[in-house]
Order: sequence, then structure tokens, then C-alpha cells
Amino acid sequence: MVLSEVLVKGAGVAARRRLTILGSTGSVGCNTLAIIADNPEAYKVVALTAYRNVELLARQARATNAEIAVIGDDSLLGDLRALLSDTEIEVASGENAVEEAASRPVEWVMAGIVGAAGLRPTLAAVRQGAVIALANKECLVCAGDIMLQEVAKHGAVLLPADSEHNAIFQVFDFDSPETVARIILTASGGPFLKSSLERMARATPAEAVAHPNWDMGAKISVDSATMMNKGLEIIEAHRLFPVAPDQIDVLVHPQSVIHSLVAYRDGSTLAQLGPPDMRTPISYTLGWPERIETKAAQLDLASIGNLTFQEPDPVRFPALRLAREALETGGSLPTVLNAANEIAVAAFLDERIGFLRISEIVEETMQRVAGGKIDSLEAITTFDGEARRLALEILE
Repeated sequence: MVLSEVLVKGAGVAARRRLTILGSTGSVGCNTLAIIADNPEAYKVVALTAYRNVELLARQARATNAEIAVIGDDSLLGDLRALLSDTEIEVASGENAVEEAASRPVEWVMAGIVGAAGLRPTLAAVRQGAVIALANKECLVCAGDIMLQEVAKHGAVLLPADSEHNAIFQVFDFDSPETVARIILTASGGPFLKSSLERMARATPAEAVAHPNWDMGAKISVDSATMMNKGLEIIEAHRLFPVAPDQIDVLVHPQSVIHSLVAYRDGSTLAQLGPPDMRTPISYTLGWPERIETKAAQLDLASIGNLTFQEPDPVRFPALRLAREALETGGSLPTVLNAANEIAVAAFLDERIGFLRISEIVEETMQRVAGGKIDSLEAITTFDGEARRLALEILE
């Protein structure tokens, strides 16, 4: 099952759309709220969730007069309650509370929780039939079939919010998918595009998260530096669009102006362009099927001057190969890939391992975990947990 089978084109938009933001204190969540602040008459915030940034969550809840604010870390519930004690905003904490908030009836949900932790809340939102702006690629990497089946079953609408998949969505001919020759995901190349392996081996967390074009959270920034982010996007693209794995290419484009391309069998190639600003793809999902105005800058190609492209280096960026292996093998391997990567990236950010060790740990974990079928959330939890255990064992 792919996106074209569950997409409901032309769905109506409520006069004042009620919405929830899962992961409101992250980069995607903050950009979403910035757009909403510019269009307060169009949106009503129902629920906001975050994991640990309790002070920012409280400020966001006040600014939007949200109905409920949920902090994932139970130990911070008292802080959140104190910060919002003079309001009527409901407060809660913990994983179950995040899921409950996601299941509240709204028209639109931003699924912006990073990593596998976003899977259950996103499924909860899907099951109440909302339009889901999907910024959590791990949902489709770890549980693609389950997610798309639930979308179809509950009449939800899935709209990709990542800049790359959103770009493809805008130029992909869903009515005639057989005319598509390939899709091309663009990648900036991250901060180490021109670095030697020796230099990459000495890279610090601060250097890895210093993305040249995008303002993102630490984990996603490291994934961009290893190009695992692009590897996960290859798997996600296969779930979203009716193309075979060998029809998905990656092209390094350091300027991040062309966000992705679709090549057609007649020789035409359509691309979506724009400044590297997440407000553009987010606003597309907020206004869909219409377009809404944002404060994102208009693209000025003359001032940019040159757009350059190159093939990704498979030696310095082995994460792309690992992701393709996981996609081609299927079953539990994409779940294992993602879980091991989350453990390895966290260890790198804690300065427990070197930068190049991230992909090595992922590969070793993939080789050691016995494969299996993913047909339920319980199976995902089992393989995810086993992969995390082995990845920790390997790095220690």
C-alpha cells in the first residue's frame, strides 16, 4: 500500500481548523506555531505535546490558549502545572497522556515527534480520522504497512511535511503513476560534504549539528551529517509513492533550493523549488488543498546564481547503502536500522563514540539481529527493543 491508495484529494477545510501539534517545541513544531500565529483566525490549537522542554511548552500553551499541554517526561508534570497554574489549560504527562492528546478530535495533526517515539501518538491521531502532516519519517520506516492500513481504515489523510517528500507530492502525477520514471531526493550533503574521512573521524557533536542550510534538532542534524536522514527518506519515499526501490535516487545539492524532483518517461523532469525554510512545506499541509500565505522568503534565483549537483560518496556516507539494504530486505530490518541509529546518534551526542562509529554500529546491529515479519505493533516493539539492546552492547 502506498500514499496514492489512501489519499483523499479535494477534502474540505473547516472554517476554523482545530489542530494538535505533537512535538511542539521542536523545530517543526515551532515553525508550525509561527505560521498559526500569523493566521490566528484560521486555526484553533487543541493540544500541544513535548518531551522535556517544559518552559517553552508552557509559553506555547499560553500563547495559543491550548486546551491541553502534555509533557512526556513524568518528572516535569509539577513544573508544567506550576507554570500554567493561573490558566484553565489542562496539563498531563507521560506516554499515555501524549497518545490521549493525539486522539482528541481535531481536523489536522502535525506529527512532529522525532524517532520511533512518535509512532504510537501518530497512529492515535490517524485513528480519529484527521489530516496528518507527517514530519516523522520513522513512522513509515518502522511501520509503513501498518500506518497506511490504519490511514485507509479510518479515513485519515496523510500529507508529507518533510521538504523532500512534500516537494515530490506537489509534482507527482498520482493519476498516472506509470508515467513516472524515477524520483530524485536531494540532499545538502551536511556539514561534512567536503571533509576527509580523517576529519570526519575527529568531528565533534557541535560540528555535526551545525547544518549549513537548515535549522533542525540535534538528532536530525546528525542524521543529515551521516546522510542516514536521506537513507530513511528513501524508505519513506517507497512507502509514500508508487515507485520501486530502484526508481528512487539521491542527488547531493548543497544549496538546498531544489527540494526534490520527479522524472517522467517522456524526458520531462519536474522540480519543486524554494528557500530552505520549513514554513513552506508545513504551510502546504496546513492549507491543503489550498495554499496559504506565509512569511517565508520568495525564491530569488538571480541572487543565488548557481545551483550545483553531485553524486553522494558511498564511502564517506555508508548510511545510504545500509538504508537501501534494509528496504530491499524488508521485514524487520528497517525497524532495526532505525533503532540502532537512534542509539548510536545518542551515544555520539553524549561524546561516547566518534562520528564514523555511528554507521558502523548500525551495520553491526543489522548483521546480528535475526530478521522477522512486521505485522503488528507488538512485533515492532520486539525488534526495536532487541536492536537497541544489541546496539548498546556493541558500543559498550
